Amino acid sequence: MGAEMTTGVLSGTSDGEGVDALMKAVRAGRAAEVPALLERMDSAARGEALPQLKALRSEARSWDWSRWEETARVRRALYVAGAGCHTGAAAAAGWLGGRDLLSWRTEDGALALRVLLDRTPAWRADVAHRLAAKPSVAEDNYGLIRGLVEGSGATVPATDGYVLGWARQITDGKLLERLRADPQTPVLVTHALSMQETPDQLTWSGPSGSPAHWPTALATLAEEGVLDRAEIVDLCVSRLLRGGRQRDLRFPLTMLQLVPPNAEERRDRIADWIGMTADANSPVAGYAQKTLSGLALEGTLPGGAFAEMTAGVLFRTEKKLLRAQLSLVNKVLTKNPTLAGEVLPVVAEAFGHDDTEVQERALQVVARHLKAVDEETRHGLAEAASLVGPAHRSAAEAVFGRHLGDSDRLPYEEILPPVPEPQFLPGPQGSLEELMEDLLVQQRRRSTDAMGFERALDGLVRHAHMDREGVVERIREAFSDAYWQDPSAAARHADHDYFRHGPRGMDAVLAALAGKVKRERIDAGRNQPVPMTSCVHGAMEVTQETRLWEVAHLIGGGTLPLLLSTPTRHTGGIDPLALVRRLREYADAGIAPAPVDLGHALLRVRRQDESAAKAAEEAEALGTEAGARLATWLRTESPVEATVRFHPRTEKGSGRWWLVDRILVEMAKRQDFRKEFPKSFHWLGGGLMPNARRCYHWEQVPERWATLLPADRELLAACLLSSMASAVDGDSARDVTGPLTLLAEGEGHVGRAVALVLAFGLGCRDADDRLRAVDALLVLASRGDLDAGQVGRDLAWLLAERSMKPNRLADAARTAAATGAYETVWTILSEALPPLLEAEQPMRGLGELLAIAADCVERCGATGKLAGLERHASARGTSQLVTQSKRLLNALRQQTDQGMTETS
Repeated sequence: MGAEMTTGVLSGTSDGEGVDALMKAVRAGRAAEVPALLERMDSAARGEALPQLKALRSEARSWDWSRWEETARVRRALYVAGAGCHTGAAAAAGWLGGRDLLSWRTEDGALALRVLLDRTPAWRADVAHRLAAKPSVAEDNYGLIRGLVEGSGATVPATDGYVLGWARQITDGKLLERLRADPQTPVLVTHALSMQETPDQLTWSGPSGSPAHWPTALATLAEEGVLDRAEIVDLCVSRLLRGGRQRDLRFPLTMLQLVPPNAEERRDRIADWIGMTADANSPVAGYAQKTLSGLALEGTLPGGAFAEMTAGVLFRTEKKLLRAQLSLVNKVLTKNPTLAGEVLPVVAEAFGHDDTEVQERALQVVARHLKAVDEETRHGLAEAASLVGPAHRSAAEAVFGRHLGDSDRLPYEEILPPVPEPQFLPGPQGSLEELMEDLLVQQRRRSTDAMGFERALDGLVRHAHMDREGVVERIREAFSDAYWQDPSAAARHADHDYFRHGPRGMDAVLAALAGKVKRERIDAGRNQPVPMTSCVHGAMEVTQETRLWEVAHLIGGGTLPLLLSTPTRHTGGIDPLALVRRLREYADAGIAPAPVDLGHALLRVRRQDESAAKAAEEAEALGTEAGARLATWLRTESPVEATVRFHPRTEKGSGRWWLVDRILVEMAKRQDFRKEFPKSFHWLGGGLMPNARRCYHWEQVPERWATLLPADRELLAACLLSSMASAVDGDSARDVTGPLTLLAEGEGHVGRAVALVLAFGLGCRDADDRLRAVDALLVLASRGDLDAGQVGRDLAWLLAERSMKPNRLADAARTAAATGAYETVWTILSEALPPLLEAEQPMRGLGELLAIAADCVERCGATGKLAGLERHASARGTSQLVTQSKRLLNALRQQTDQGMTETS
């Protein structure tokens, strides 16, 4: 229960004079005068003023843009006055936490604190903790909450929001001194170390040793005794065990390195270290492995724990960790051979590892310590050794002799993911309440779910067509704190036209319904052209934005009953018969479709669907212009096309060194297309100059781009190429391969552009981007749409001209092969490797690619020859390039000889 207000003796009157003076000051926006006016008012007068303050708050919400400065001033005064007039702690906290009243001015918090000084300490403490429990409110009102806590003697509110505000406030060049002087530091540091999302200041606070570096400052405080060192260690270990994003684990890991656990703490947490080595991300697992290695070499790690640790590490994929563990096993067994019977069976699990180098190292460790195990264990190890690949079969025979288990390899069968089942979108939105809930989710969370956005937009259009006034009323209530409905927010921006640079998702549509967007802005948005010099990404953005501006223009006006362009499938595609049904609704209502909406619908309709022919007949039978256009469109094989060309690479430092600067995408000129479609679509009919150019869109590639052209995969791939290229030979672009999943599951012709975009994706800098590219490649293979040879040929020139790093391709190829698609990966590598093998100077990392190729050949039984392979296989030395060349050559010859034997 919230504490109630208890005031001191107030000199004042309960008549209307004080209330009138207060309301006059609030309406004038004189927030600085409010505390003095409240001091002269007793409880009854404050209670009398409260309903008037609430009414003024509601009134301010409806004021138009022309009064934004007045609204900002009035809301600041309301913030302070309401805080002083509420008697209940819960109500006061609700008022102070209102998003429409929150101010960016720190002095407003000081004014609010001043009017609350006459409350009891318990009341102020209650308000402080209620505000601290609201993350966004606590962060923005840290100063007010801190003042309430310090003035009331309350316990420190250890919440995420309060810690975020504290970290932001205290981080500067005097961090150590400020932390040392702050009595709240121990409590808030404890909470910061337990947060799921580490505050930015603690993660990105400069290099180690800098004045604002949090780990360095906290390590110093732990050494001084200001912080409990043992508690810091315990909190850091617990946080690392919970896992999470690498950026959130960087802070506790750095703290552990600066405040290391002592010998007793290391021994007491053996189970925790083992858990980290098995499941944590690489940096954390490496730290735990190093800690356990020290215990193992000291002889304080029990044999069972060492075996468990080894099993966990050998299950991982990072070569560095695997090599370190096998080396550690060798050292430990050399010092203590009695552990061999417990540890070597665990090492033998690596005989079946996907990486043949790991198999070789594991076999070497087992061979070196085999004499220390009994006969039964030796037989078990021999059986396990049957899992080693053909490359190490002879070595295993030398170790185990006749006891080596038989290799019962089954005939090879390519394993590809199942062909994705079509995912159909749910029907139109249900009740208005469900729509509002969906809209709030879309807007508040800024959801990246393209199909969720589409369904919500269509639902908004349908409900507005049936009951515009009802929808407008609900929007004003549900989005009362939206920036476009809050004139006071304009005070924080130099430009008050929030939609000058675009519709901001669905915001412009909602704001237009609420009457908050100028008609000139809507007209300019829906009539904007695509400049001839635009990049294809900018053209895609304009095309999608004009659709939203058209909706903002027509919604609720009686001419837009539904959206023709709402997808029926998760790829963004529209089933042809569904589009015919929508056009029939327009025809029955005597309404002509909106031109941009119809244009989007045509781009999205599935021309290759089995129902396309029937749909064309039904569309033609409608007898409308839109029906005739749909029928013609469905019967056209390639209404839009693009050609991809490349400038040759020039010297570094010139204008054509980077891959992104050398790509030319030229749209086929289609005069009929440009006549029939609105001008925001003309770029698809040849309205862009095919010049290679950089653009800002490389920073991110939204999924919604793929939903613009779901029926033309080759064209979509051409549009994505330059963004993908920036992630191949650039250093910062990431999250660019998201559309590849929808592209792989979409429709339309697959040609050179698709092969190129896959090749770029496999060589992206970011591991997550490469993983999505692998997924798309395998889906295309499972659908029978992958030209693996062309992907390999494109990879060859990318690698040869040093635009792509071999280690990134190796990571992607290894990932794809590990799923069971060895033949597919070999087909790609067999085309990519010859130009690299024939090069005068072999590139760094070529040996790793050859190792993957050899593994694929050994598993899928491929045959043939690779130009240039014998030259490297016959070279002297033990480098990876020479070793893997010999292995691949032997594997190809062995498979060829085996095939000839079986034939004869």
